[in-house]
Amino acid sequence: MKPMSRLWILILLGLMAAFVICVAPMLGMDFIPLHTLLTAPDSLAASVLRDIRLSRVLTAFCVGSALALSGAAFQSMFRNPLATPFTLGVASGAAFGSAMYIRLGSKILPAGVNGVALAAFAGSLLAIGLVYGLTRLRRGFSTATLLLAGVAVSFFFSSLIIFVQYISGLGHSFRIMRWMMGSVETAGFAPVLGLLPFVLPGAAILFLLCRELNLLALGDDLAASRGVDVNRVKQLVFFAASLMVGGVVAVCGPIGFVGMMAPHACRMLLGHDHRFLLPGALLAGGIFLVVCDTVARTMAAPLEIPVGVITALLGGPFFLWIMLTRSDRAGR
Repeated sequence: MKPMSRLWILILLGLMAAFVICVAPMLGMDFIPLHTLLTAPDSLAASVLRDIRLSRVLTAFCVGSALALSGAAFQSMFRNPLATPFTLGVASGAAFGSAMYIRLGSKILPAGVNGVALAAFAGSLLAIGLVYGLTRLRRGFSTATLLLAGVAVSFFFSSLIIFVQYISGLGHSFRIMRWMMGSVETAGFAPVLGLLPFVLPGAAILFLLCRELNLLALGDDLAASRGVDVNRVKQLVFFAASLMVGGVVAVCGPIGFVGMMAPHACRMLLGHDHRFLLPGALLAGGIFLVVCDTVARTMAAPLEIPVGVITALLGGPFFLWIMLTRSDRAGR
């Protein structure tokens, strides 16, 4: 595909993102004339639209963009379209941290501080540290060792979560299970502002590594022959993507499959060049999660379905489709 064609696709995705951000907050509520919003910004309707609906849409877009960027980076590093941002155990570590906080009911934090989010982020940092430490024990940073360490850490924390749920009461178990479904039910712009310190630096690092990611996707030996410090680049990608995922999971819980579906769809549209793939994944991931959250919010109103349930319902068949089509190509 010609670069100009891919540029037009990115422009179209940008226009779609702007349209979704503008329209999604107004879905599911009565029509509000524009002059009412301008002349009465402190009215109840304007406050709901601005402080609840718009902030929720922006949070969903930020979360979807971060997950899609991380997924694209991991898929290139592992050279596997089935890799996800949660492959290396960050989500399991965060879930364990939140489960422990919910179970213990710590009251040492001052009022207004989200203890579950802090505990979840601490758990994600613990998972990142364990994976990195286990990988470094093999005197290198090979992809296979990193993947095995991530899977082992993920299973370890998953087992601990089951244990915490088993020894918890019904109320605590329900809160743990509800948090693990993933949701962007937020009020105010604090969650968006809290995500930016993790998403912006991580995204900047990945964008600066576009050339290296292109070469890593072709193989470590080829990348090294072109002057790429393979271990250093992998470490940068690992920490940048994992910290983004840790911040996202701490705020919204583990929302699965976004980081697998959005990058894969963008590869079909934009090809494998990360100069176009990463911006496309950023936009497509944000659009996808905003649409899923809008469906989750309006489909069974006044009840709200956790958005992680919607993405899982879509991601399961998508995962099978990728697996079967790859098997068919391998067989030929």
